[in-house]
Amino acid sequence: MINHKILVALDKSKQTGKVFQTALDLVKGKDSEIKLLHCINSNIMVGDVSSIGGIGTIGDINIYGNLQKNYQQELKQEIRKVSEWSEYYTQQARMQKIPASYTYELGEPGKKICEFAQSWGADLIVLGSRGHSGITEVLLGSVSNYVIHHACCSVLVVK
Repeated sequence: MINHKILVALDKSKQTGKVFQTALDLVKGKDSEIKLLHCINSNIMVGDVSSIGGIGTIGDINIYGNLQKNYQQELKQEIRKVSEWSEYYTQQARMQKIPASYTYELGEPGKKICEFAQSWGADLIVLGSRGHSGITEVLLGSVSNYVIHHACCSVLVVK
């Protein structure tokens, strides 16, 4: 029986390897499993398309359809890349006899990490910090800061 569930939130930053290795070091030789989570935060919003006057036109339908089609294609491509990338890390853990699996979520990373941790019953979240501070953090926000303040369990931030 597995006693500890460790959620490892990974992005595609240069810090990913360090976050992953920290999680592996925590669970080696323990009755634990890890779940790798990557959040796909799309900045492409496909919403209502209307003319400047507020009344939609036939041309808007084509624009909306094309935007939606492009969005779907890009999303499928990103999911494929994330799956390949996540599978690599999952196999690395399994080679060290650590039970591991992966998943992805679509949406705002901080919120999705906390929601997934809650639904999965995570005992610990391990994630990285890009080191934003000052105005950059105010403007861009901080996933790690959000998770620290909203998670249902303990959080380990790797710098």
